[in-house]
Amino acid sequence: MGRTYFVEEAVGQYLSDLSLMVKPYVTGLLIGQCSLQRDYIIRAVRTPPKEEQKENAVSPSKLLSVDEEWITTHASQVSRMLPGGLLVLGVFIIATPELSKESQNALRKLIFSVEKSLTKRRLWKPAEEEVSERAALQMCSATKKVVCRTYDVQDPKSSAKPADWKYQSALSASWLALGCTINVNIHIPLLATSPNHDLERNTRNGLNRWSKQIEDSVFLINGQVRDDNTELLEGQKKLRGNTQPSTQFSDVKVLTQLSQGLSRRSTATVQVCSGSINLRGAVECRAYLHNNKPRVKEAVQALKRDIINTLSDRCEILFEDLIINEGPHKKNFEREYHVLPQRLFVPVAGSSVMLSDYKFGDEAAEEIQERFVEMLDQPVQAEDIHIAEEINTVAIHSITNNVDDAQQKQLTKAMLLLKLQQNMGVVIAAAVAVFASIFSFNYFSD
Repeated sequence: MGRTYFVEEAVGQYLSDLSLMVKPYVTGLLIGQCSLQRDYIIRAVRTPPKEEQKENAVSPSKLLSVDEEWITTHASQVSRMLPGGLLVLGVFIIATPELSKESQNALRKLIFSVEKSLTKRRLWKPAEEEVSERAALQMCSATKKVVCRTYDVQDPKSSAKPADWKYQSALSASWLALGCTINVNIHIPLLATSPNHDLERNTRNGLNRWSKQIEDSVFLINGQVRDDNTELLEGQKKLRGNTQPSTQFSDVKVLTQLSQGLSRRSTATVQVCSGSINLRGAVECRAYLHNNKPRVKEAVQALKRDIINTLSDRCEILFEDLIINEGPHKKNFEREYHVLPQRLFVPVAGSSVMLSDYKFGDEAAEEIQERFVEMLDQPVQAEDIHIAEEINTVAIHSITNNVDDAQQKQLTKAMLLLKLQQNMGVVIAAAVAVFASIFSFNYFSD
């Protein structure tokens, strides 16, 4: 038996409207939530036209010319704008009858390309029982007939399976939300054998280690530790028969474990470093779940992923901005201060779910509005943009790569002392004290 997708009625209207503009086809993404029991689609978003298509108002005539790179780039950008619990669940193609035979092959290629692109960016691994099927929706622009199939993206040889596509009114009107503020203080050493200027790779490696700490953290939901397999709403009144957008919100506290258990002996590692990166500050995190008996385990997993994603995404955005403004070949960063992108939330029309985005301090509301129209095909009012965080800054400090003899002797002496104290807790503090003056990258709240 295939999967069943419960789809917000507004999505059906959106696809129908797009079919009237098809010349001769249009592609896009399906956004929603999957679980072992049910899958939900709450948004469909067309692929934005490229500049030459805007100018000429002409689309390619054959599906063989589908631009996979453009579509996967769009999927990556959209995934940054999704809070925890929501993800790109598939792709769609609306095409004329003449292209119907080509559509399924094109959809299959896009499904795997999009998933490969999204997986490469993630710092978390899917759970063993996680749903790995993604939807491929084909719609005929003439008859409006919809055919939905799924592919298992964990199996490159996966064949299409039939799936049900069922519209449901007010599907996105009542969702459960979880939110928390995470205080971040991450120290990432830069090895002497690693290029100082490769900040992005070093930062990602450090975030990868930090993400494992988040995975092992304890989550208090409304002040309580809850059993993974209990229902999230157990003991609470569930909102029923409500077709107006409404949210049941749970406040979450995250307790990061200082050690992995008394049975494991903690040992210090001595590494010759040329500097360090420090990420410090507070970030706002949020996750949404449909209110069809979600378990605590699913809620915590969705929030964990949002915590990891939001820090990773804004670091990516920062480095992209540095490359655009300072060039990809800049090897040595001078002492500089940067404003980290702030997280903001925007409501989805007719839904209790809010989508996310990031803005730099000098970005005007008009730019954010344009981005929502381009990426999510959604108009946004300036008064609906909710900035979730205070302005944070990044300080990048660097010295030249040539370390003089006196400094080298000081480092060598310090390393010998550290080796003598290798199993003592003071090693980490000493290493930080020795190298903090050489290179630092700070992210902190005002």
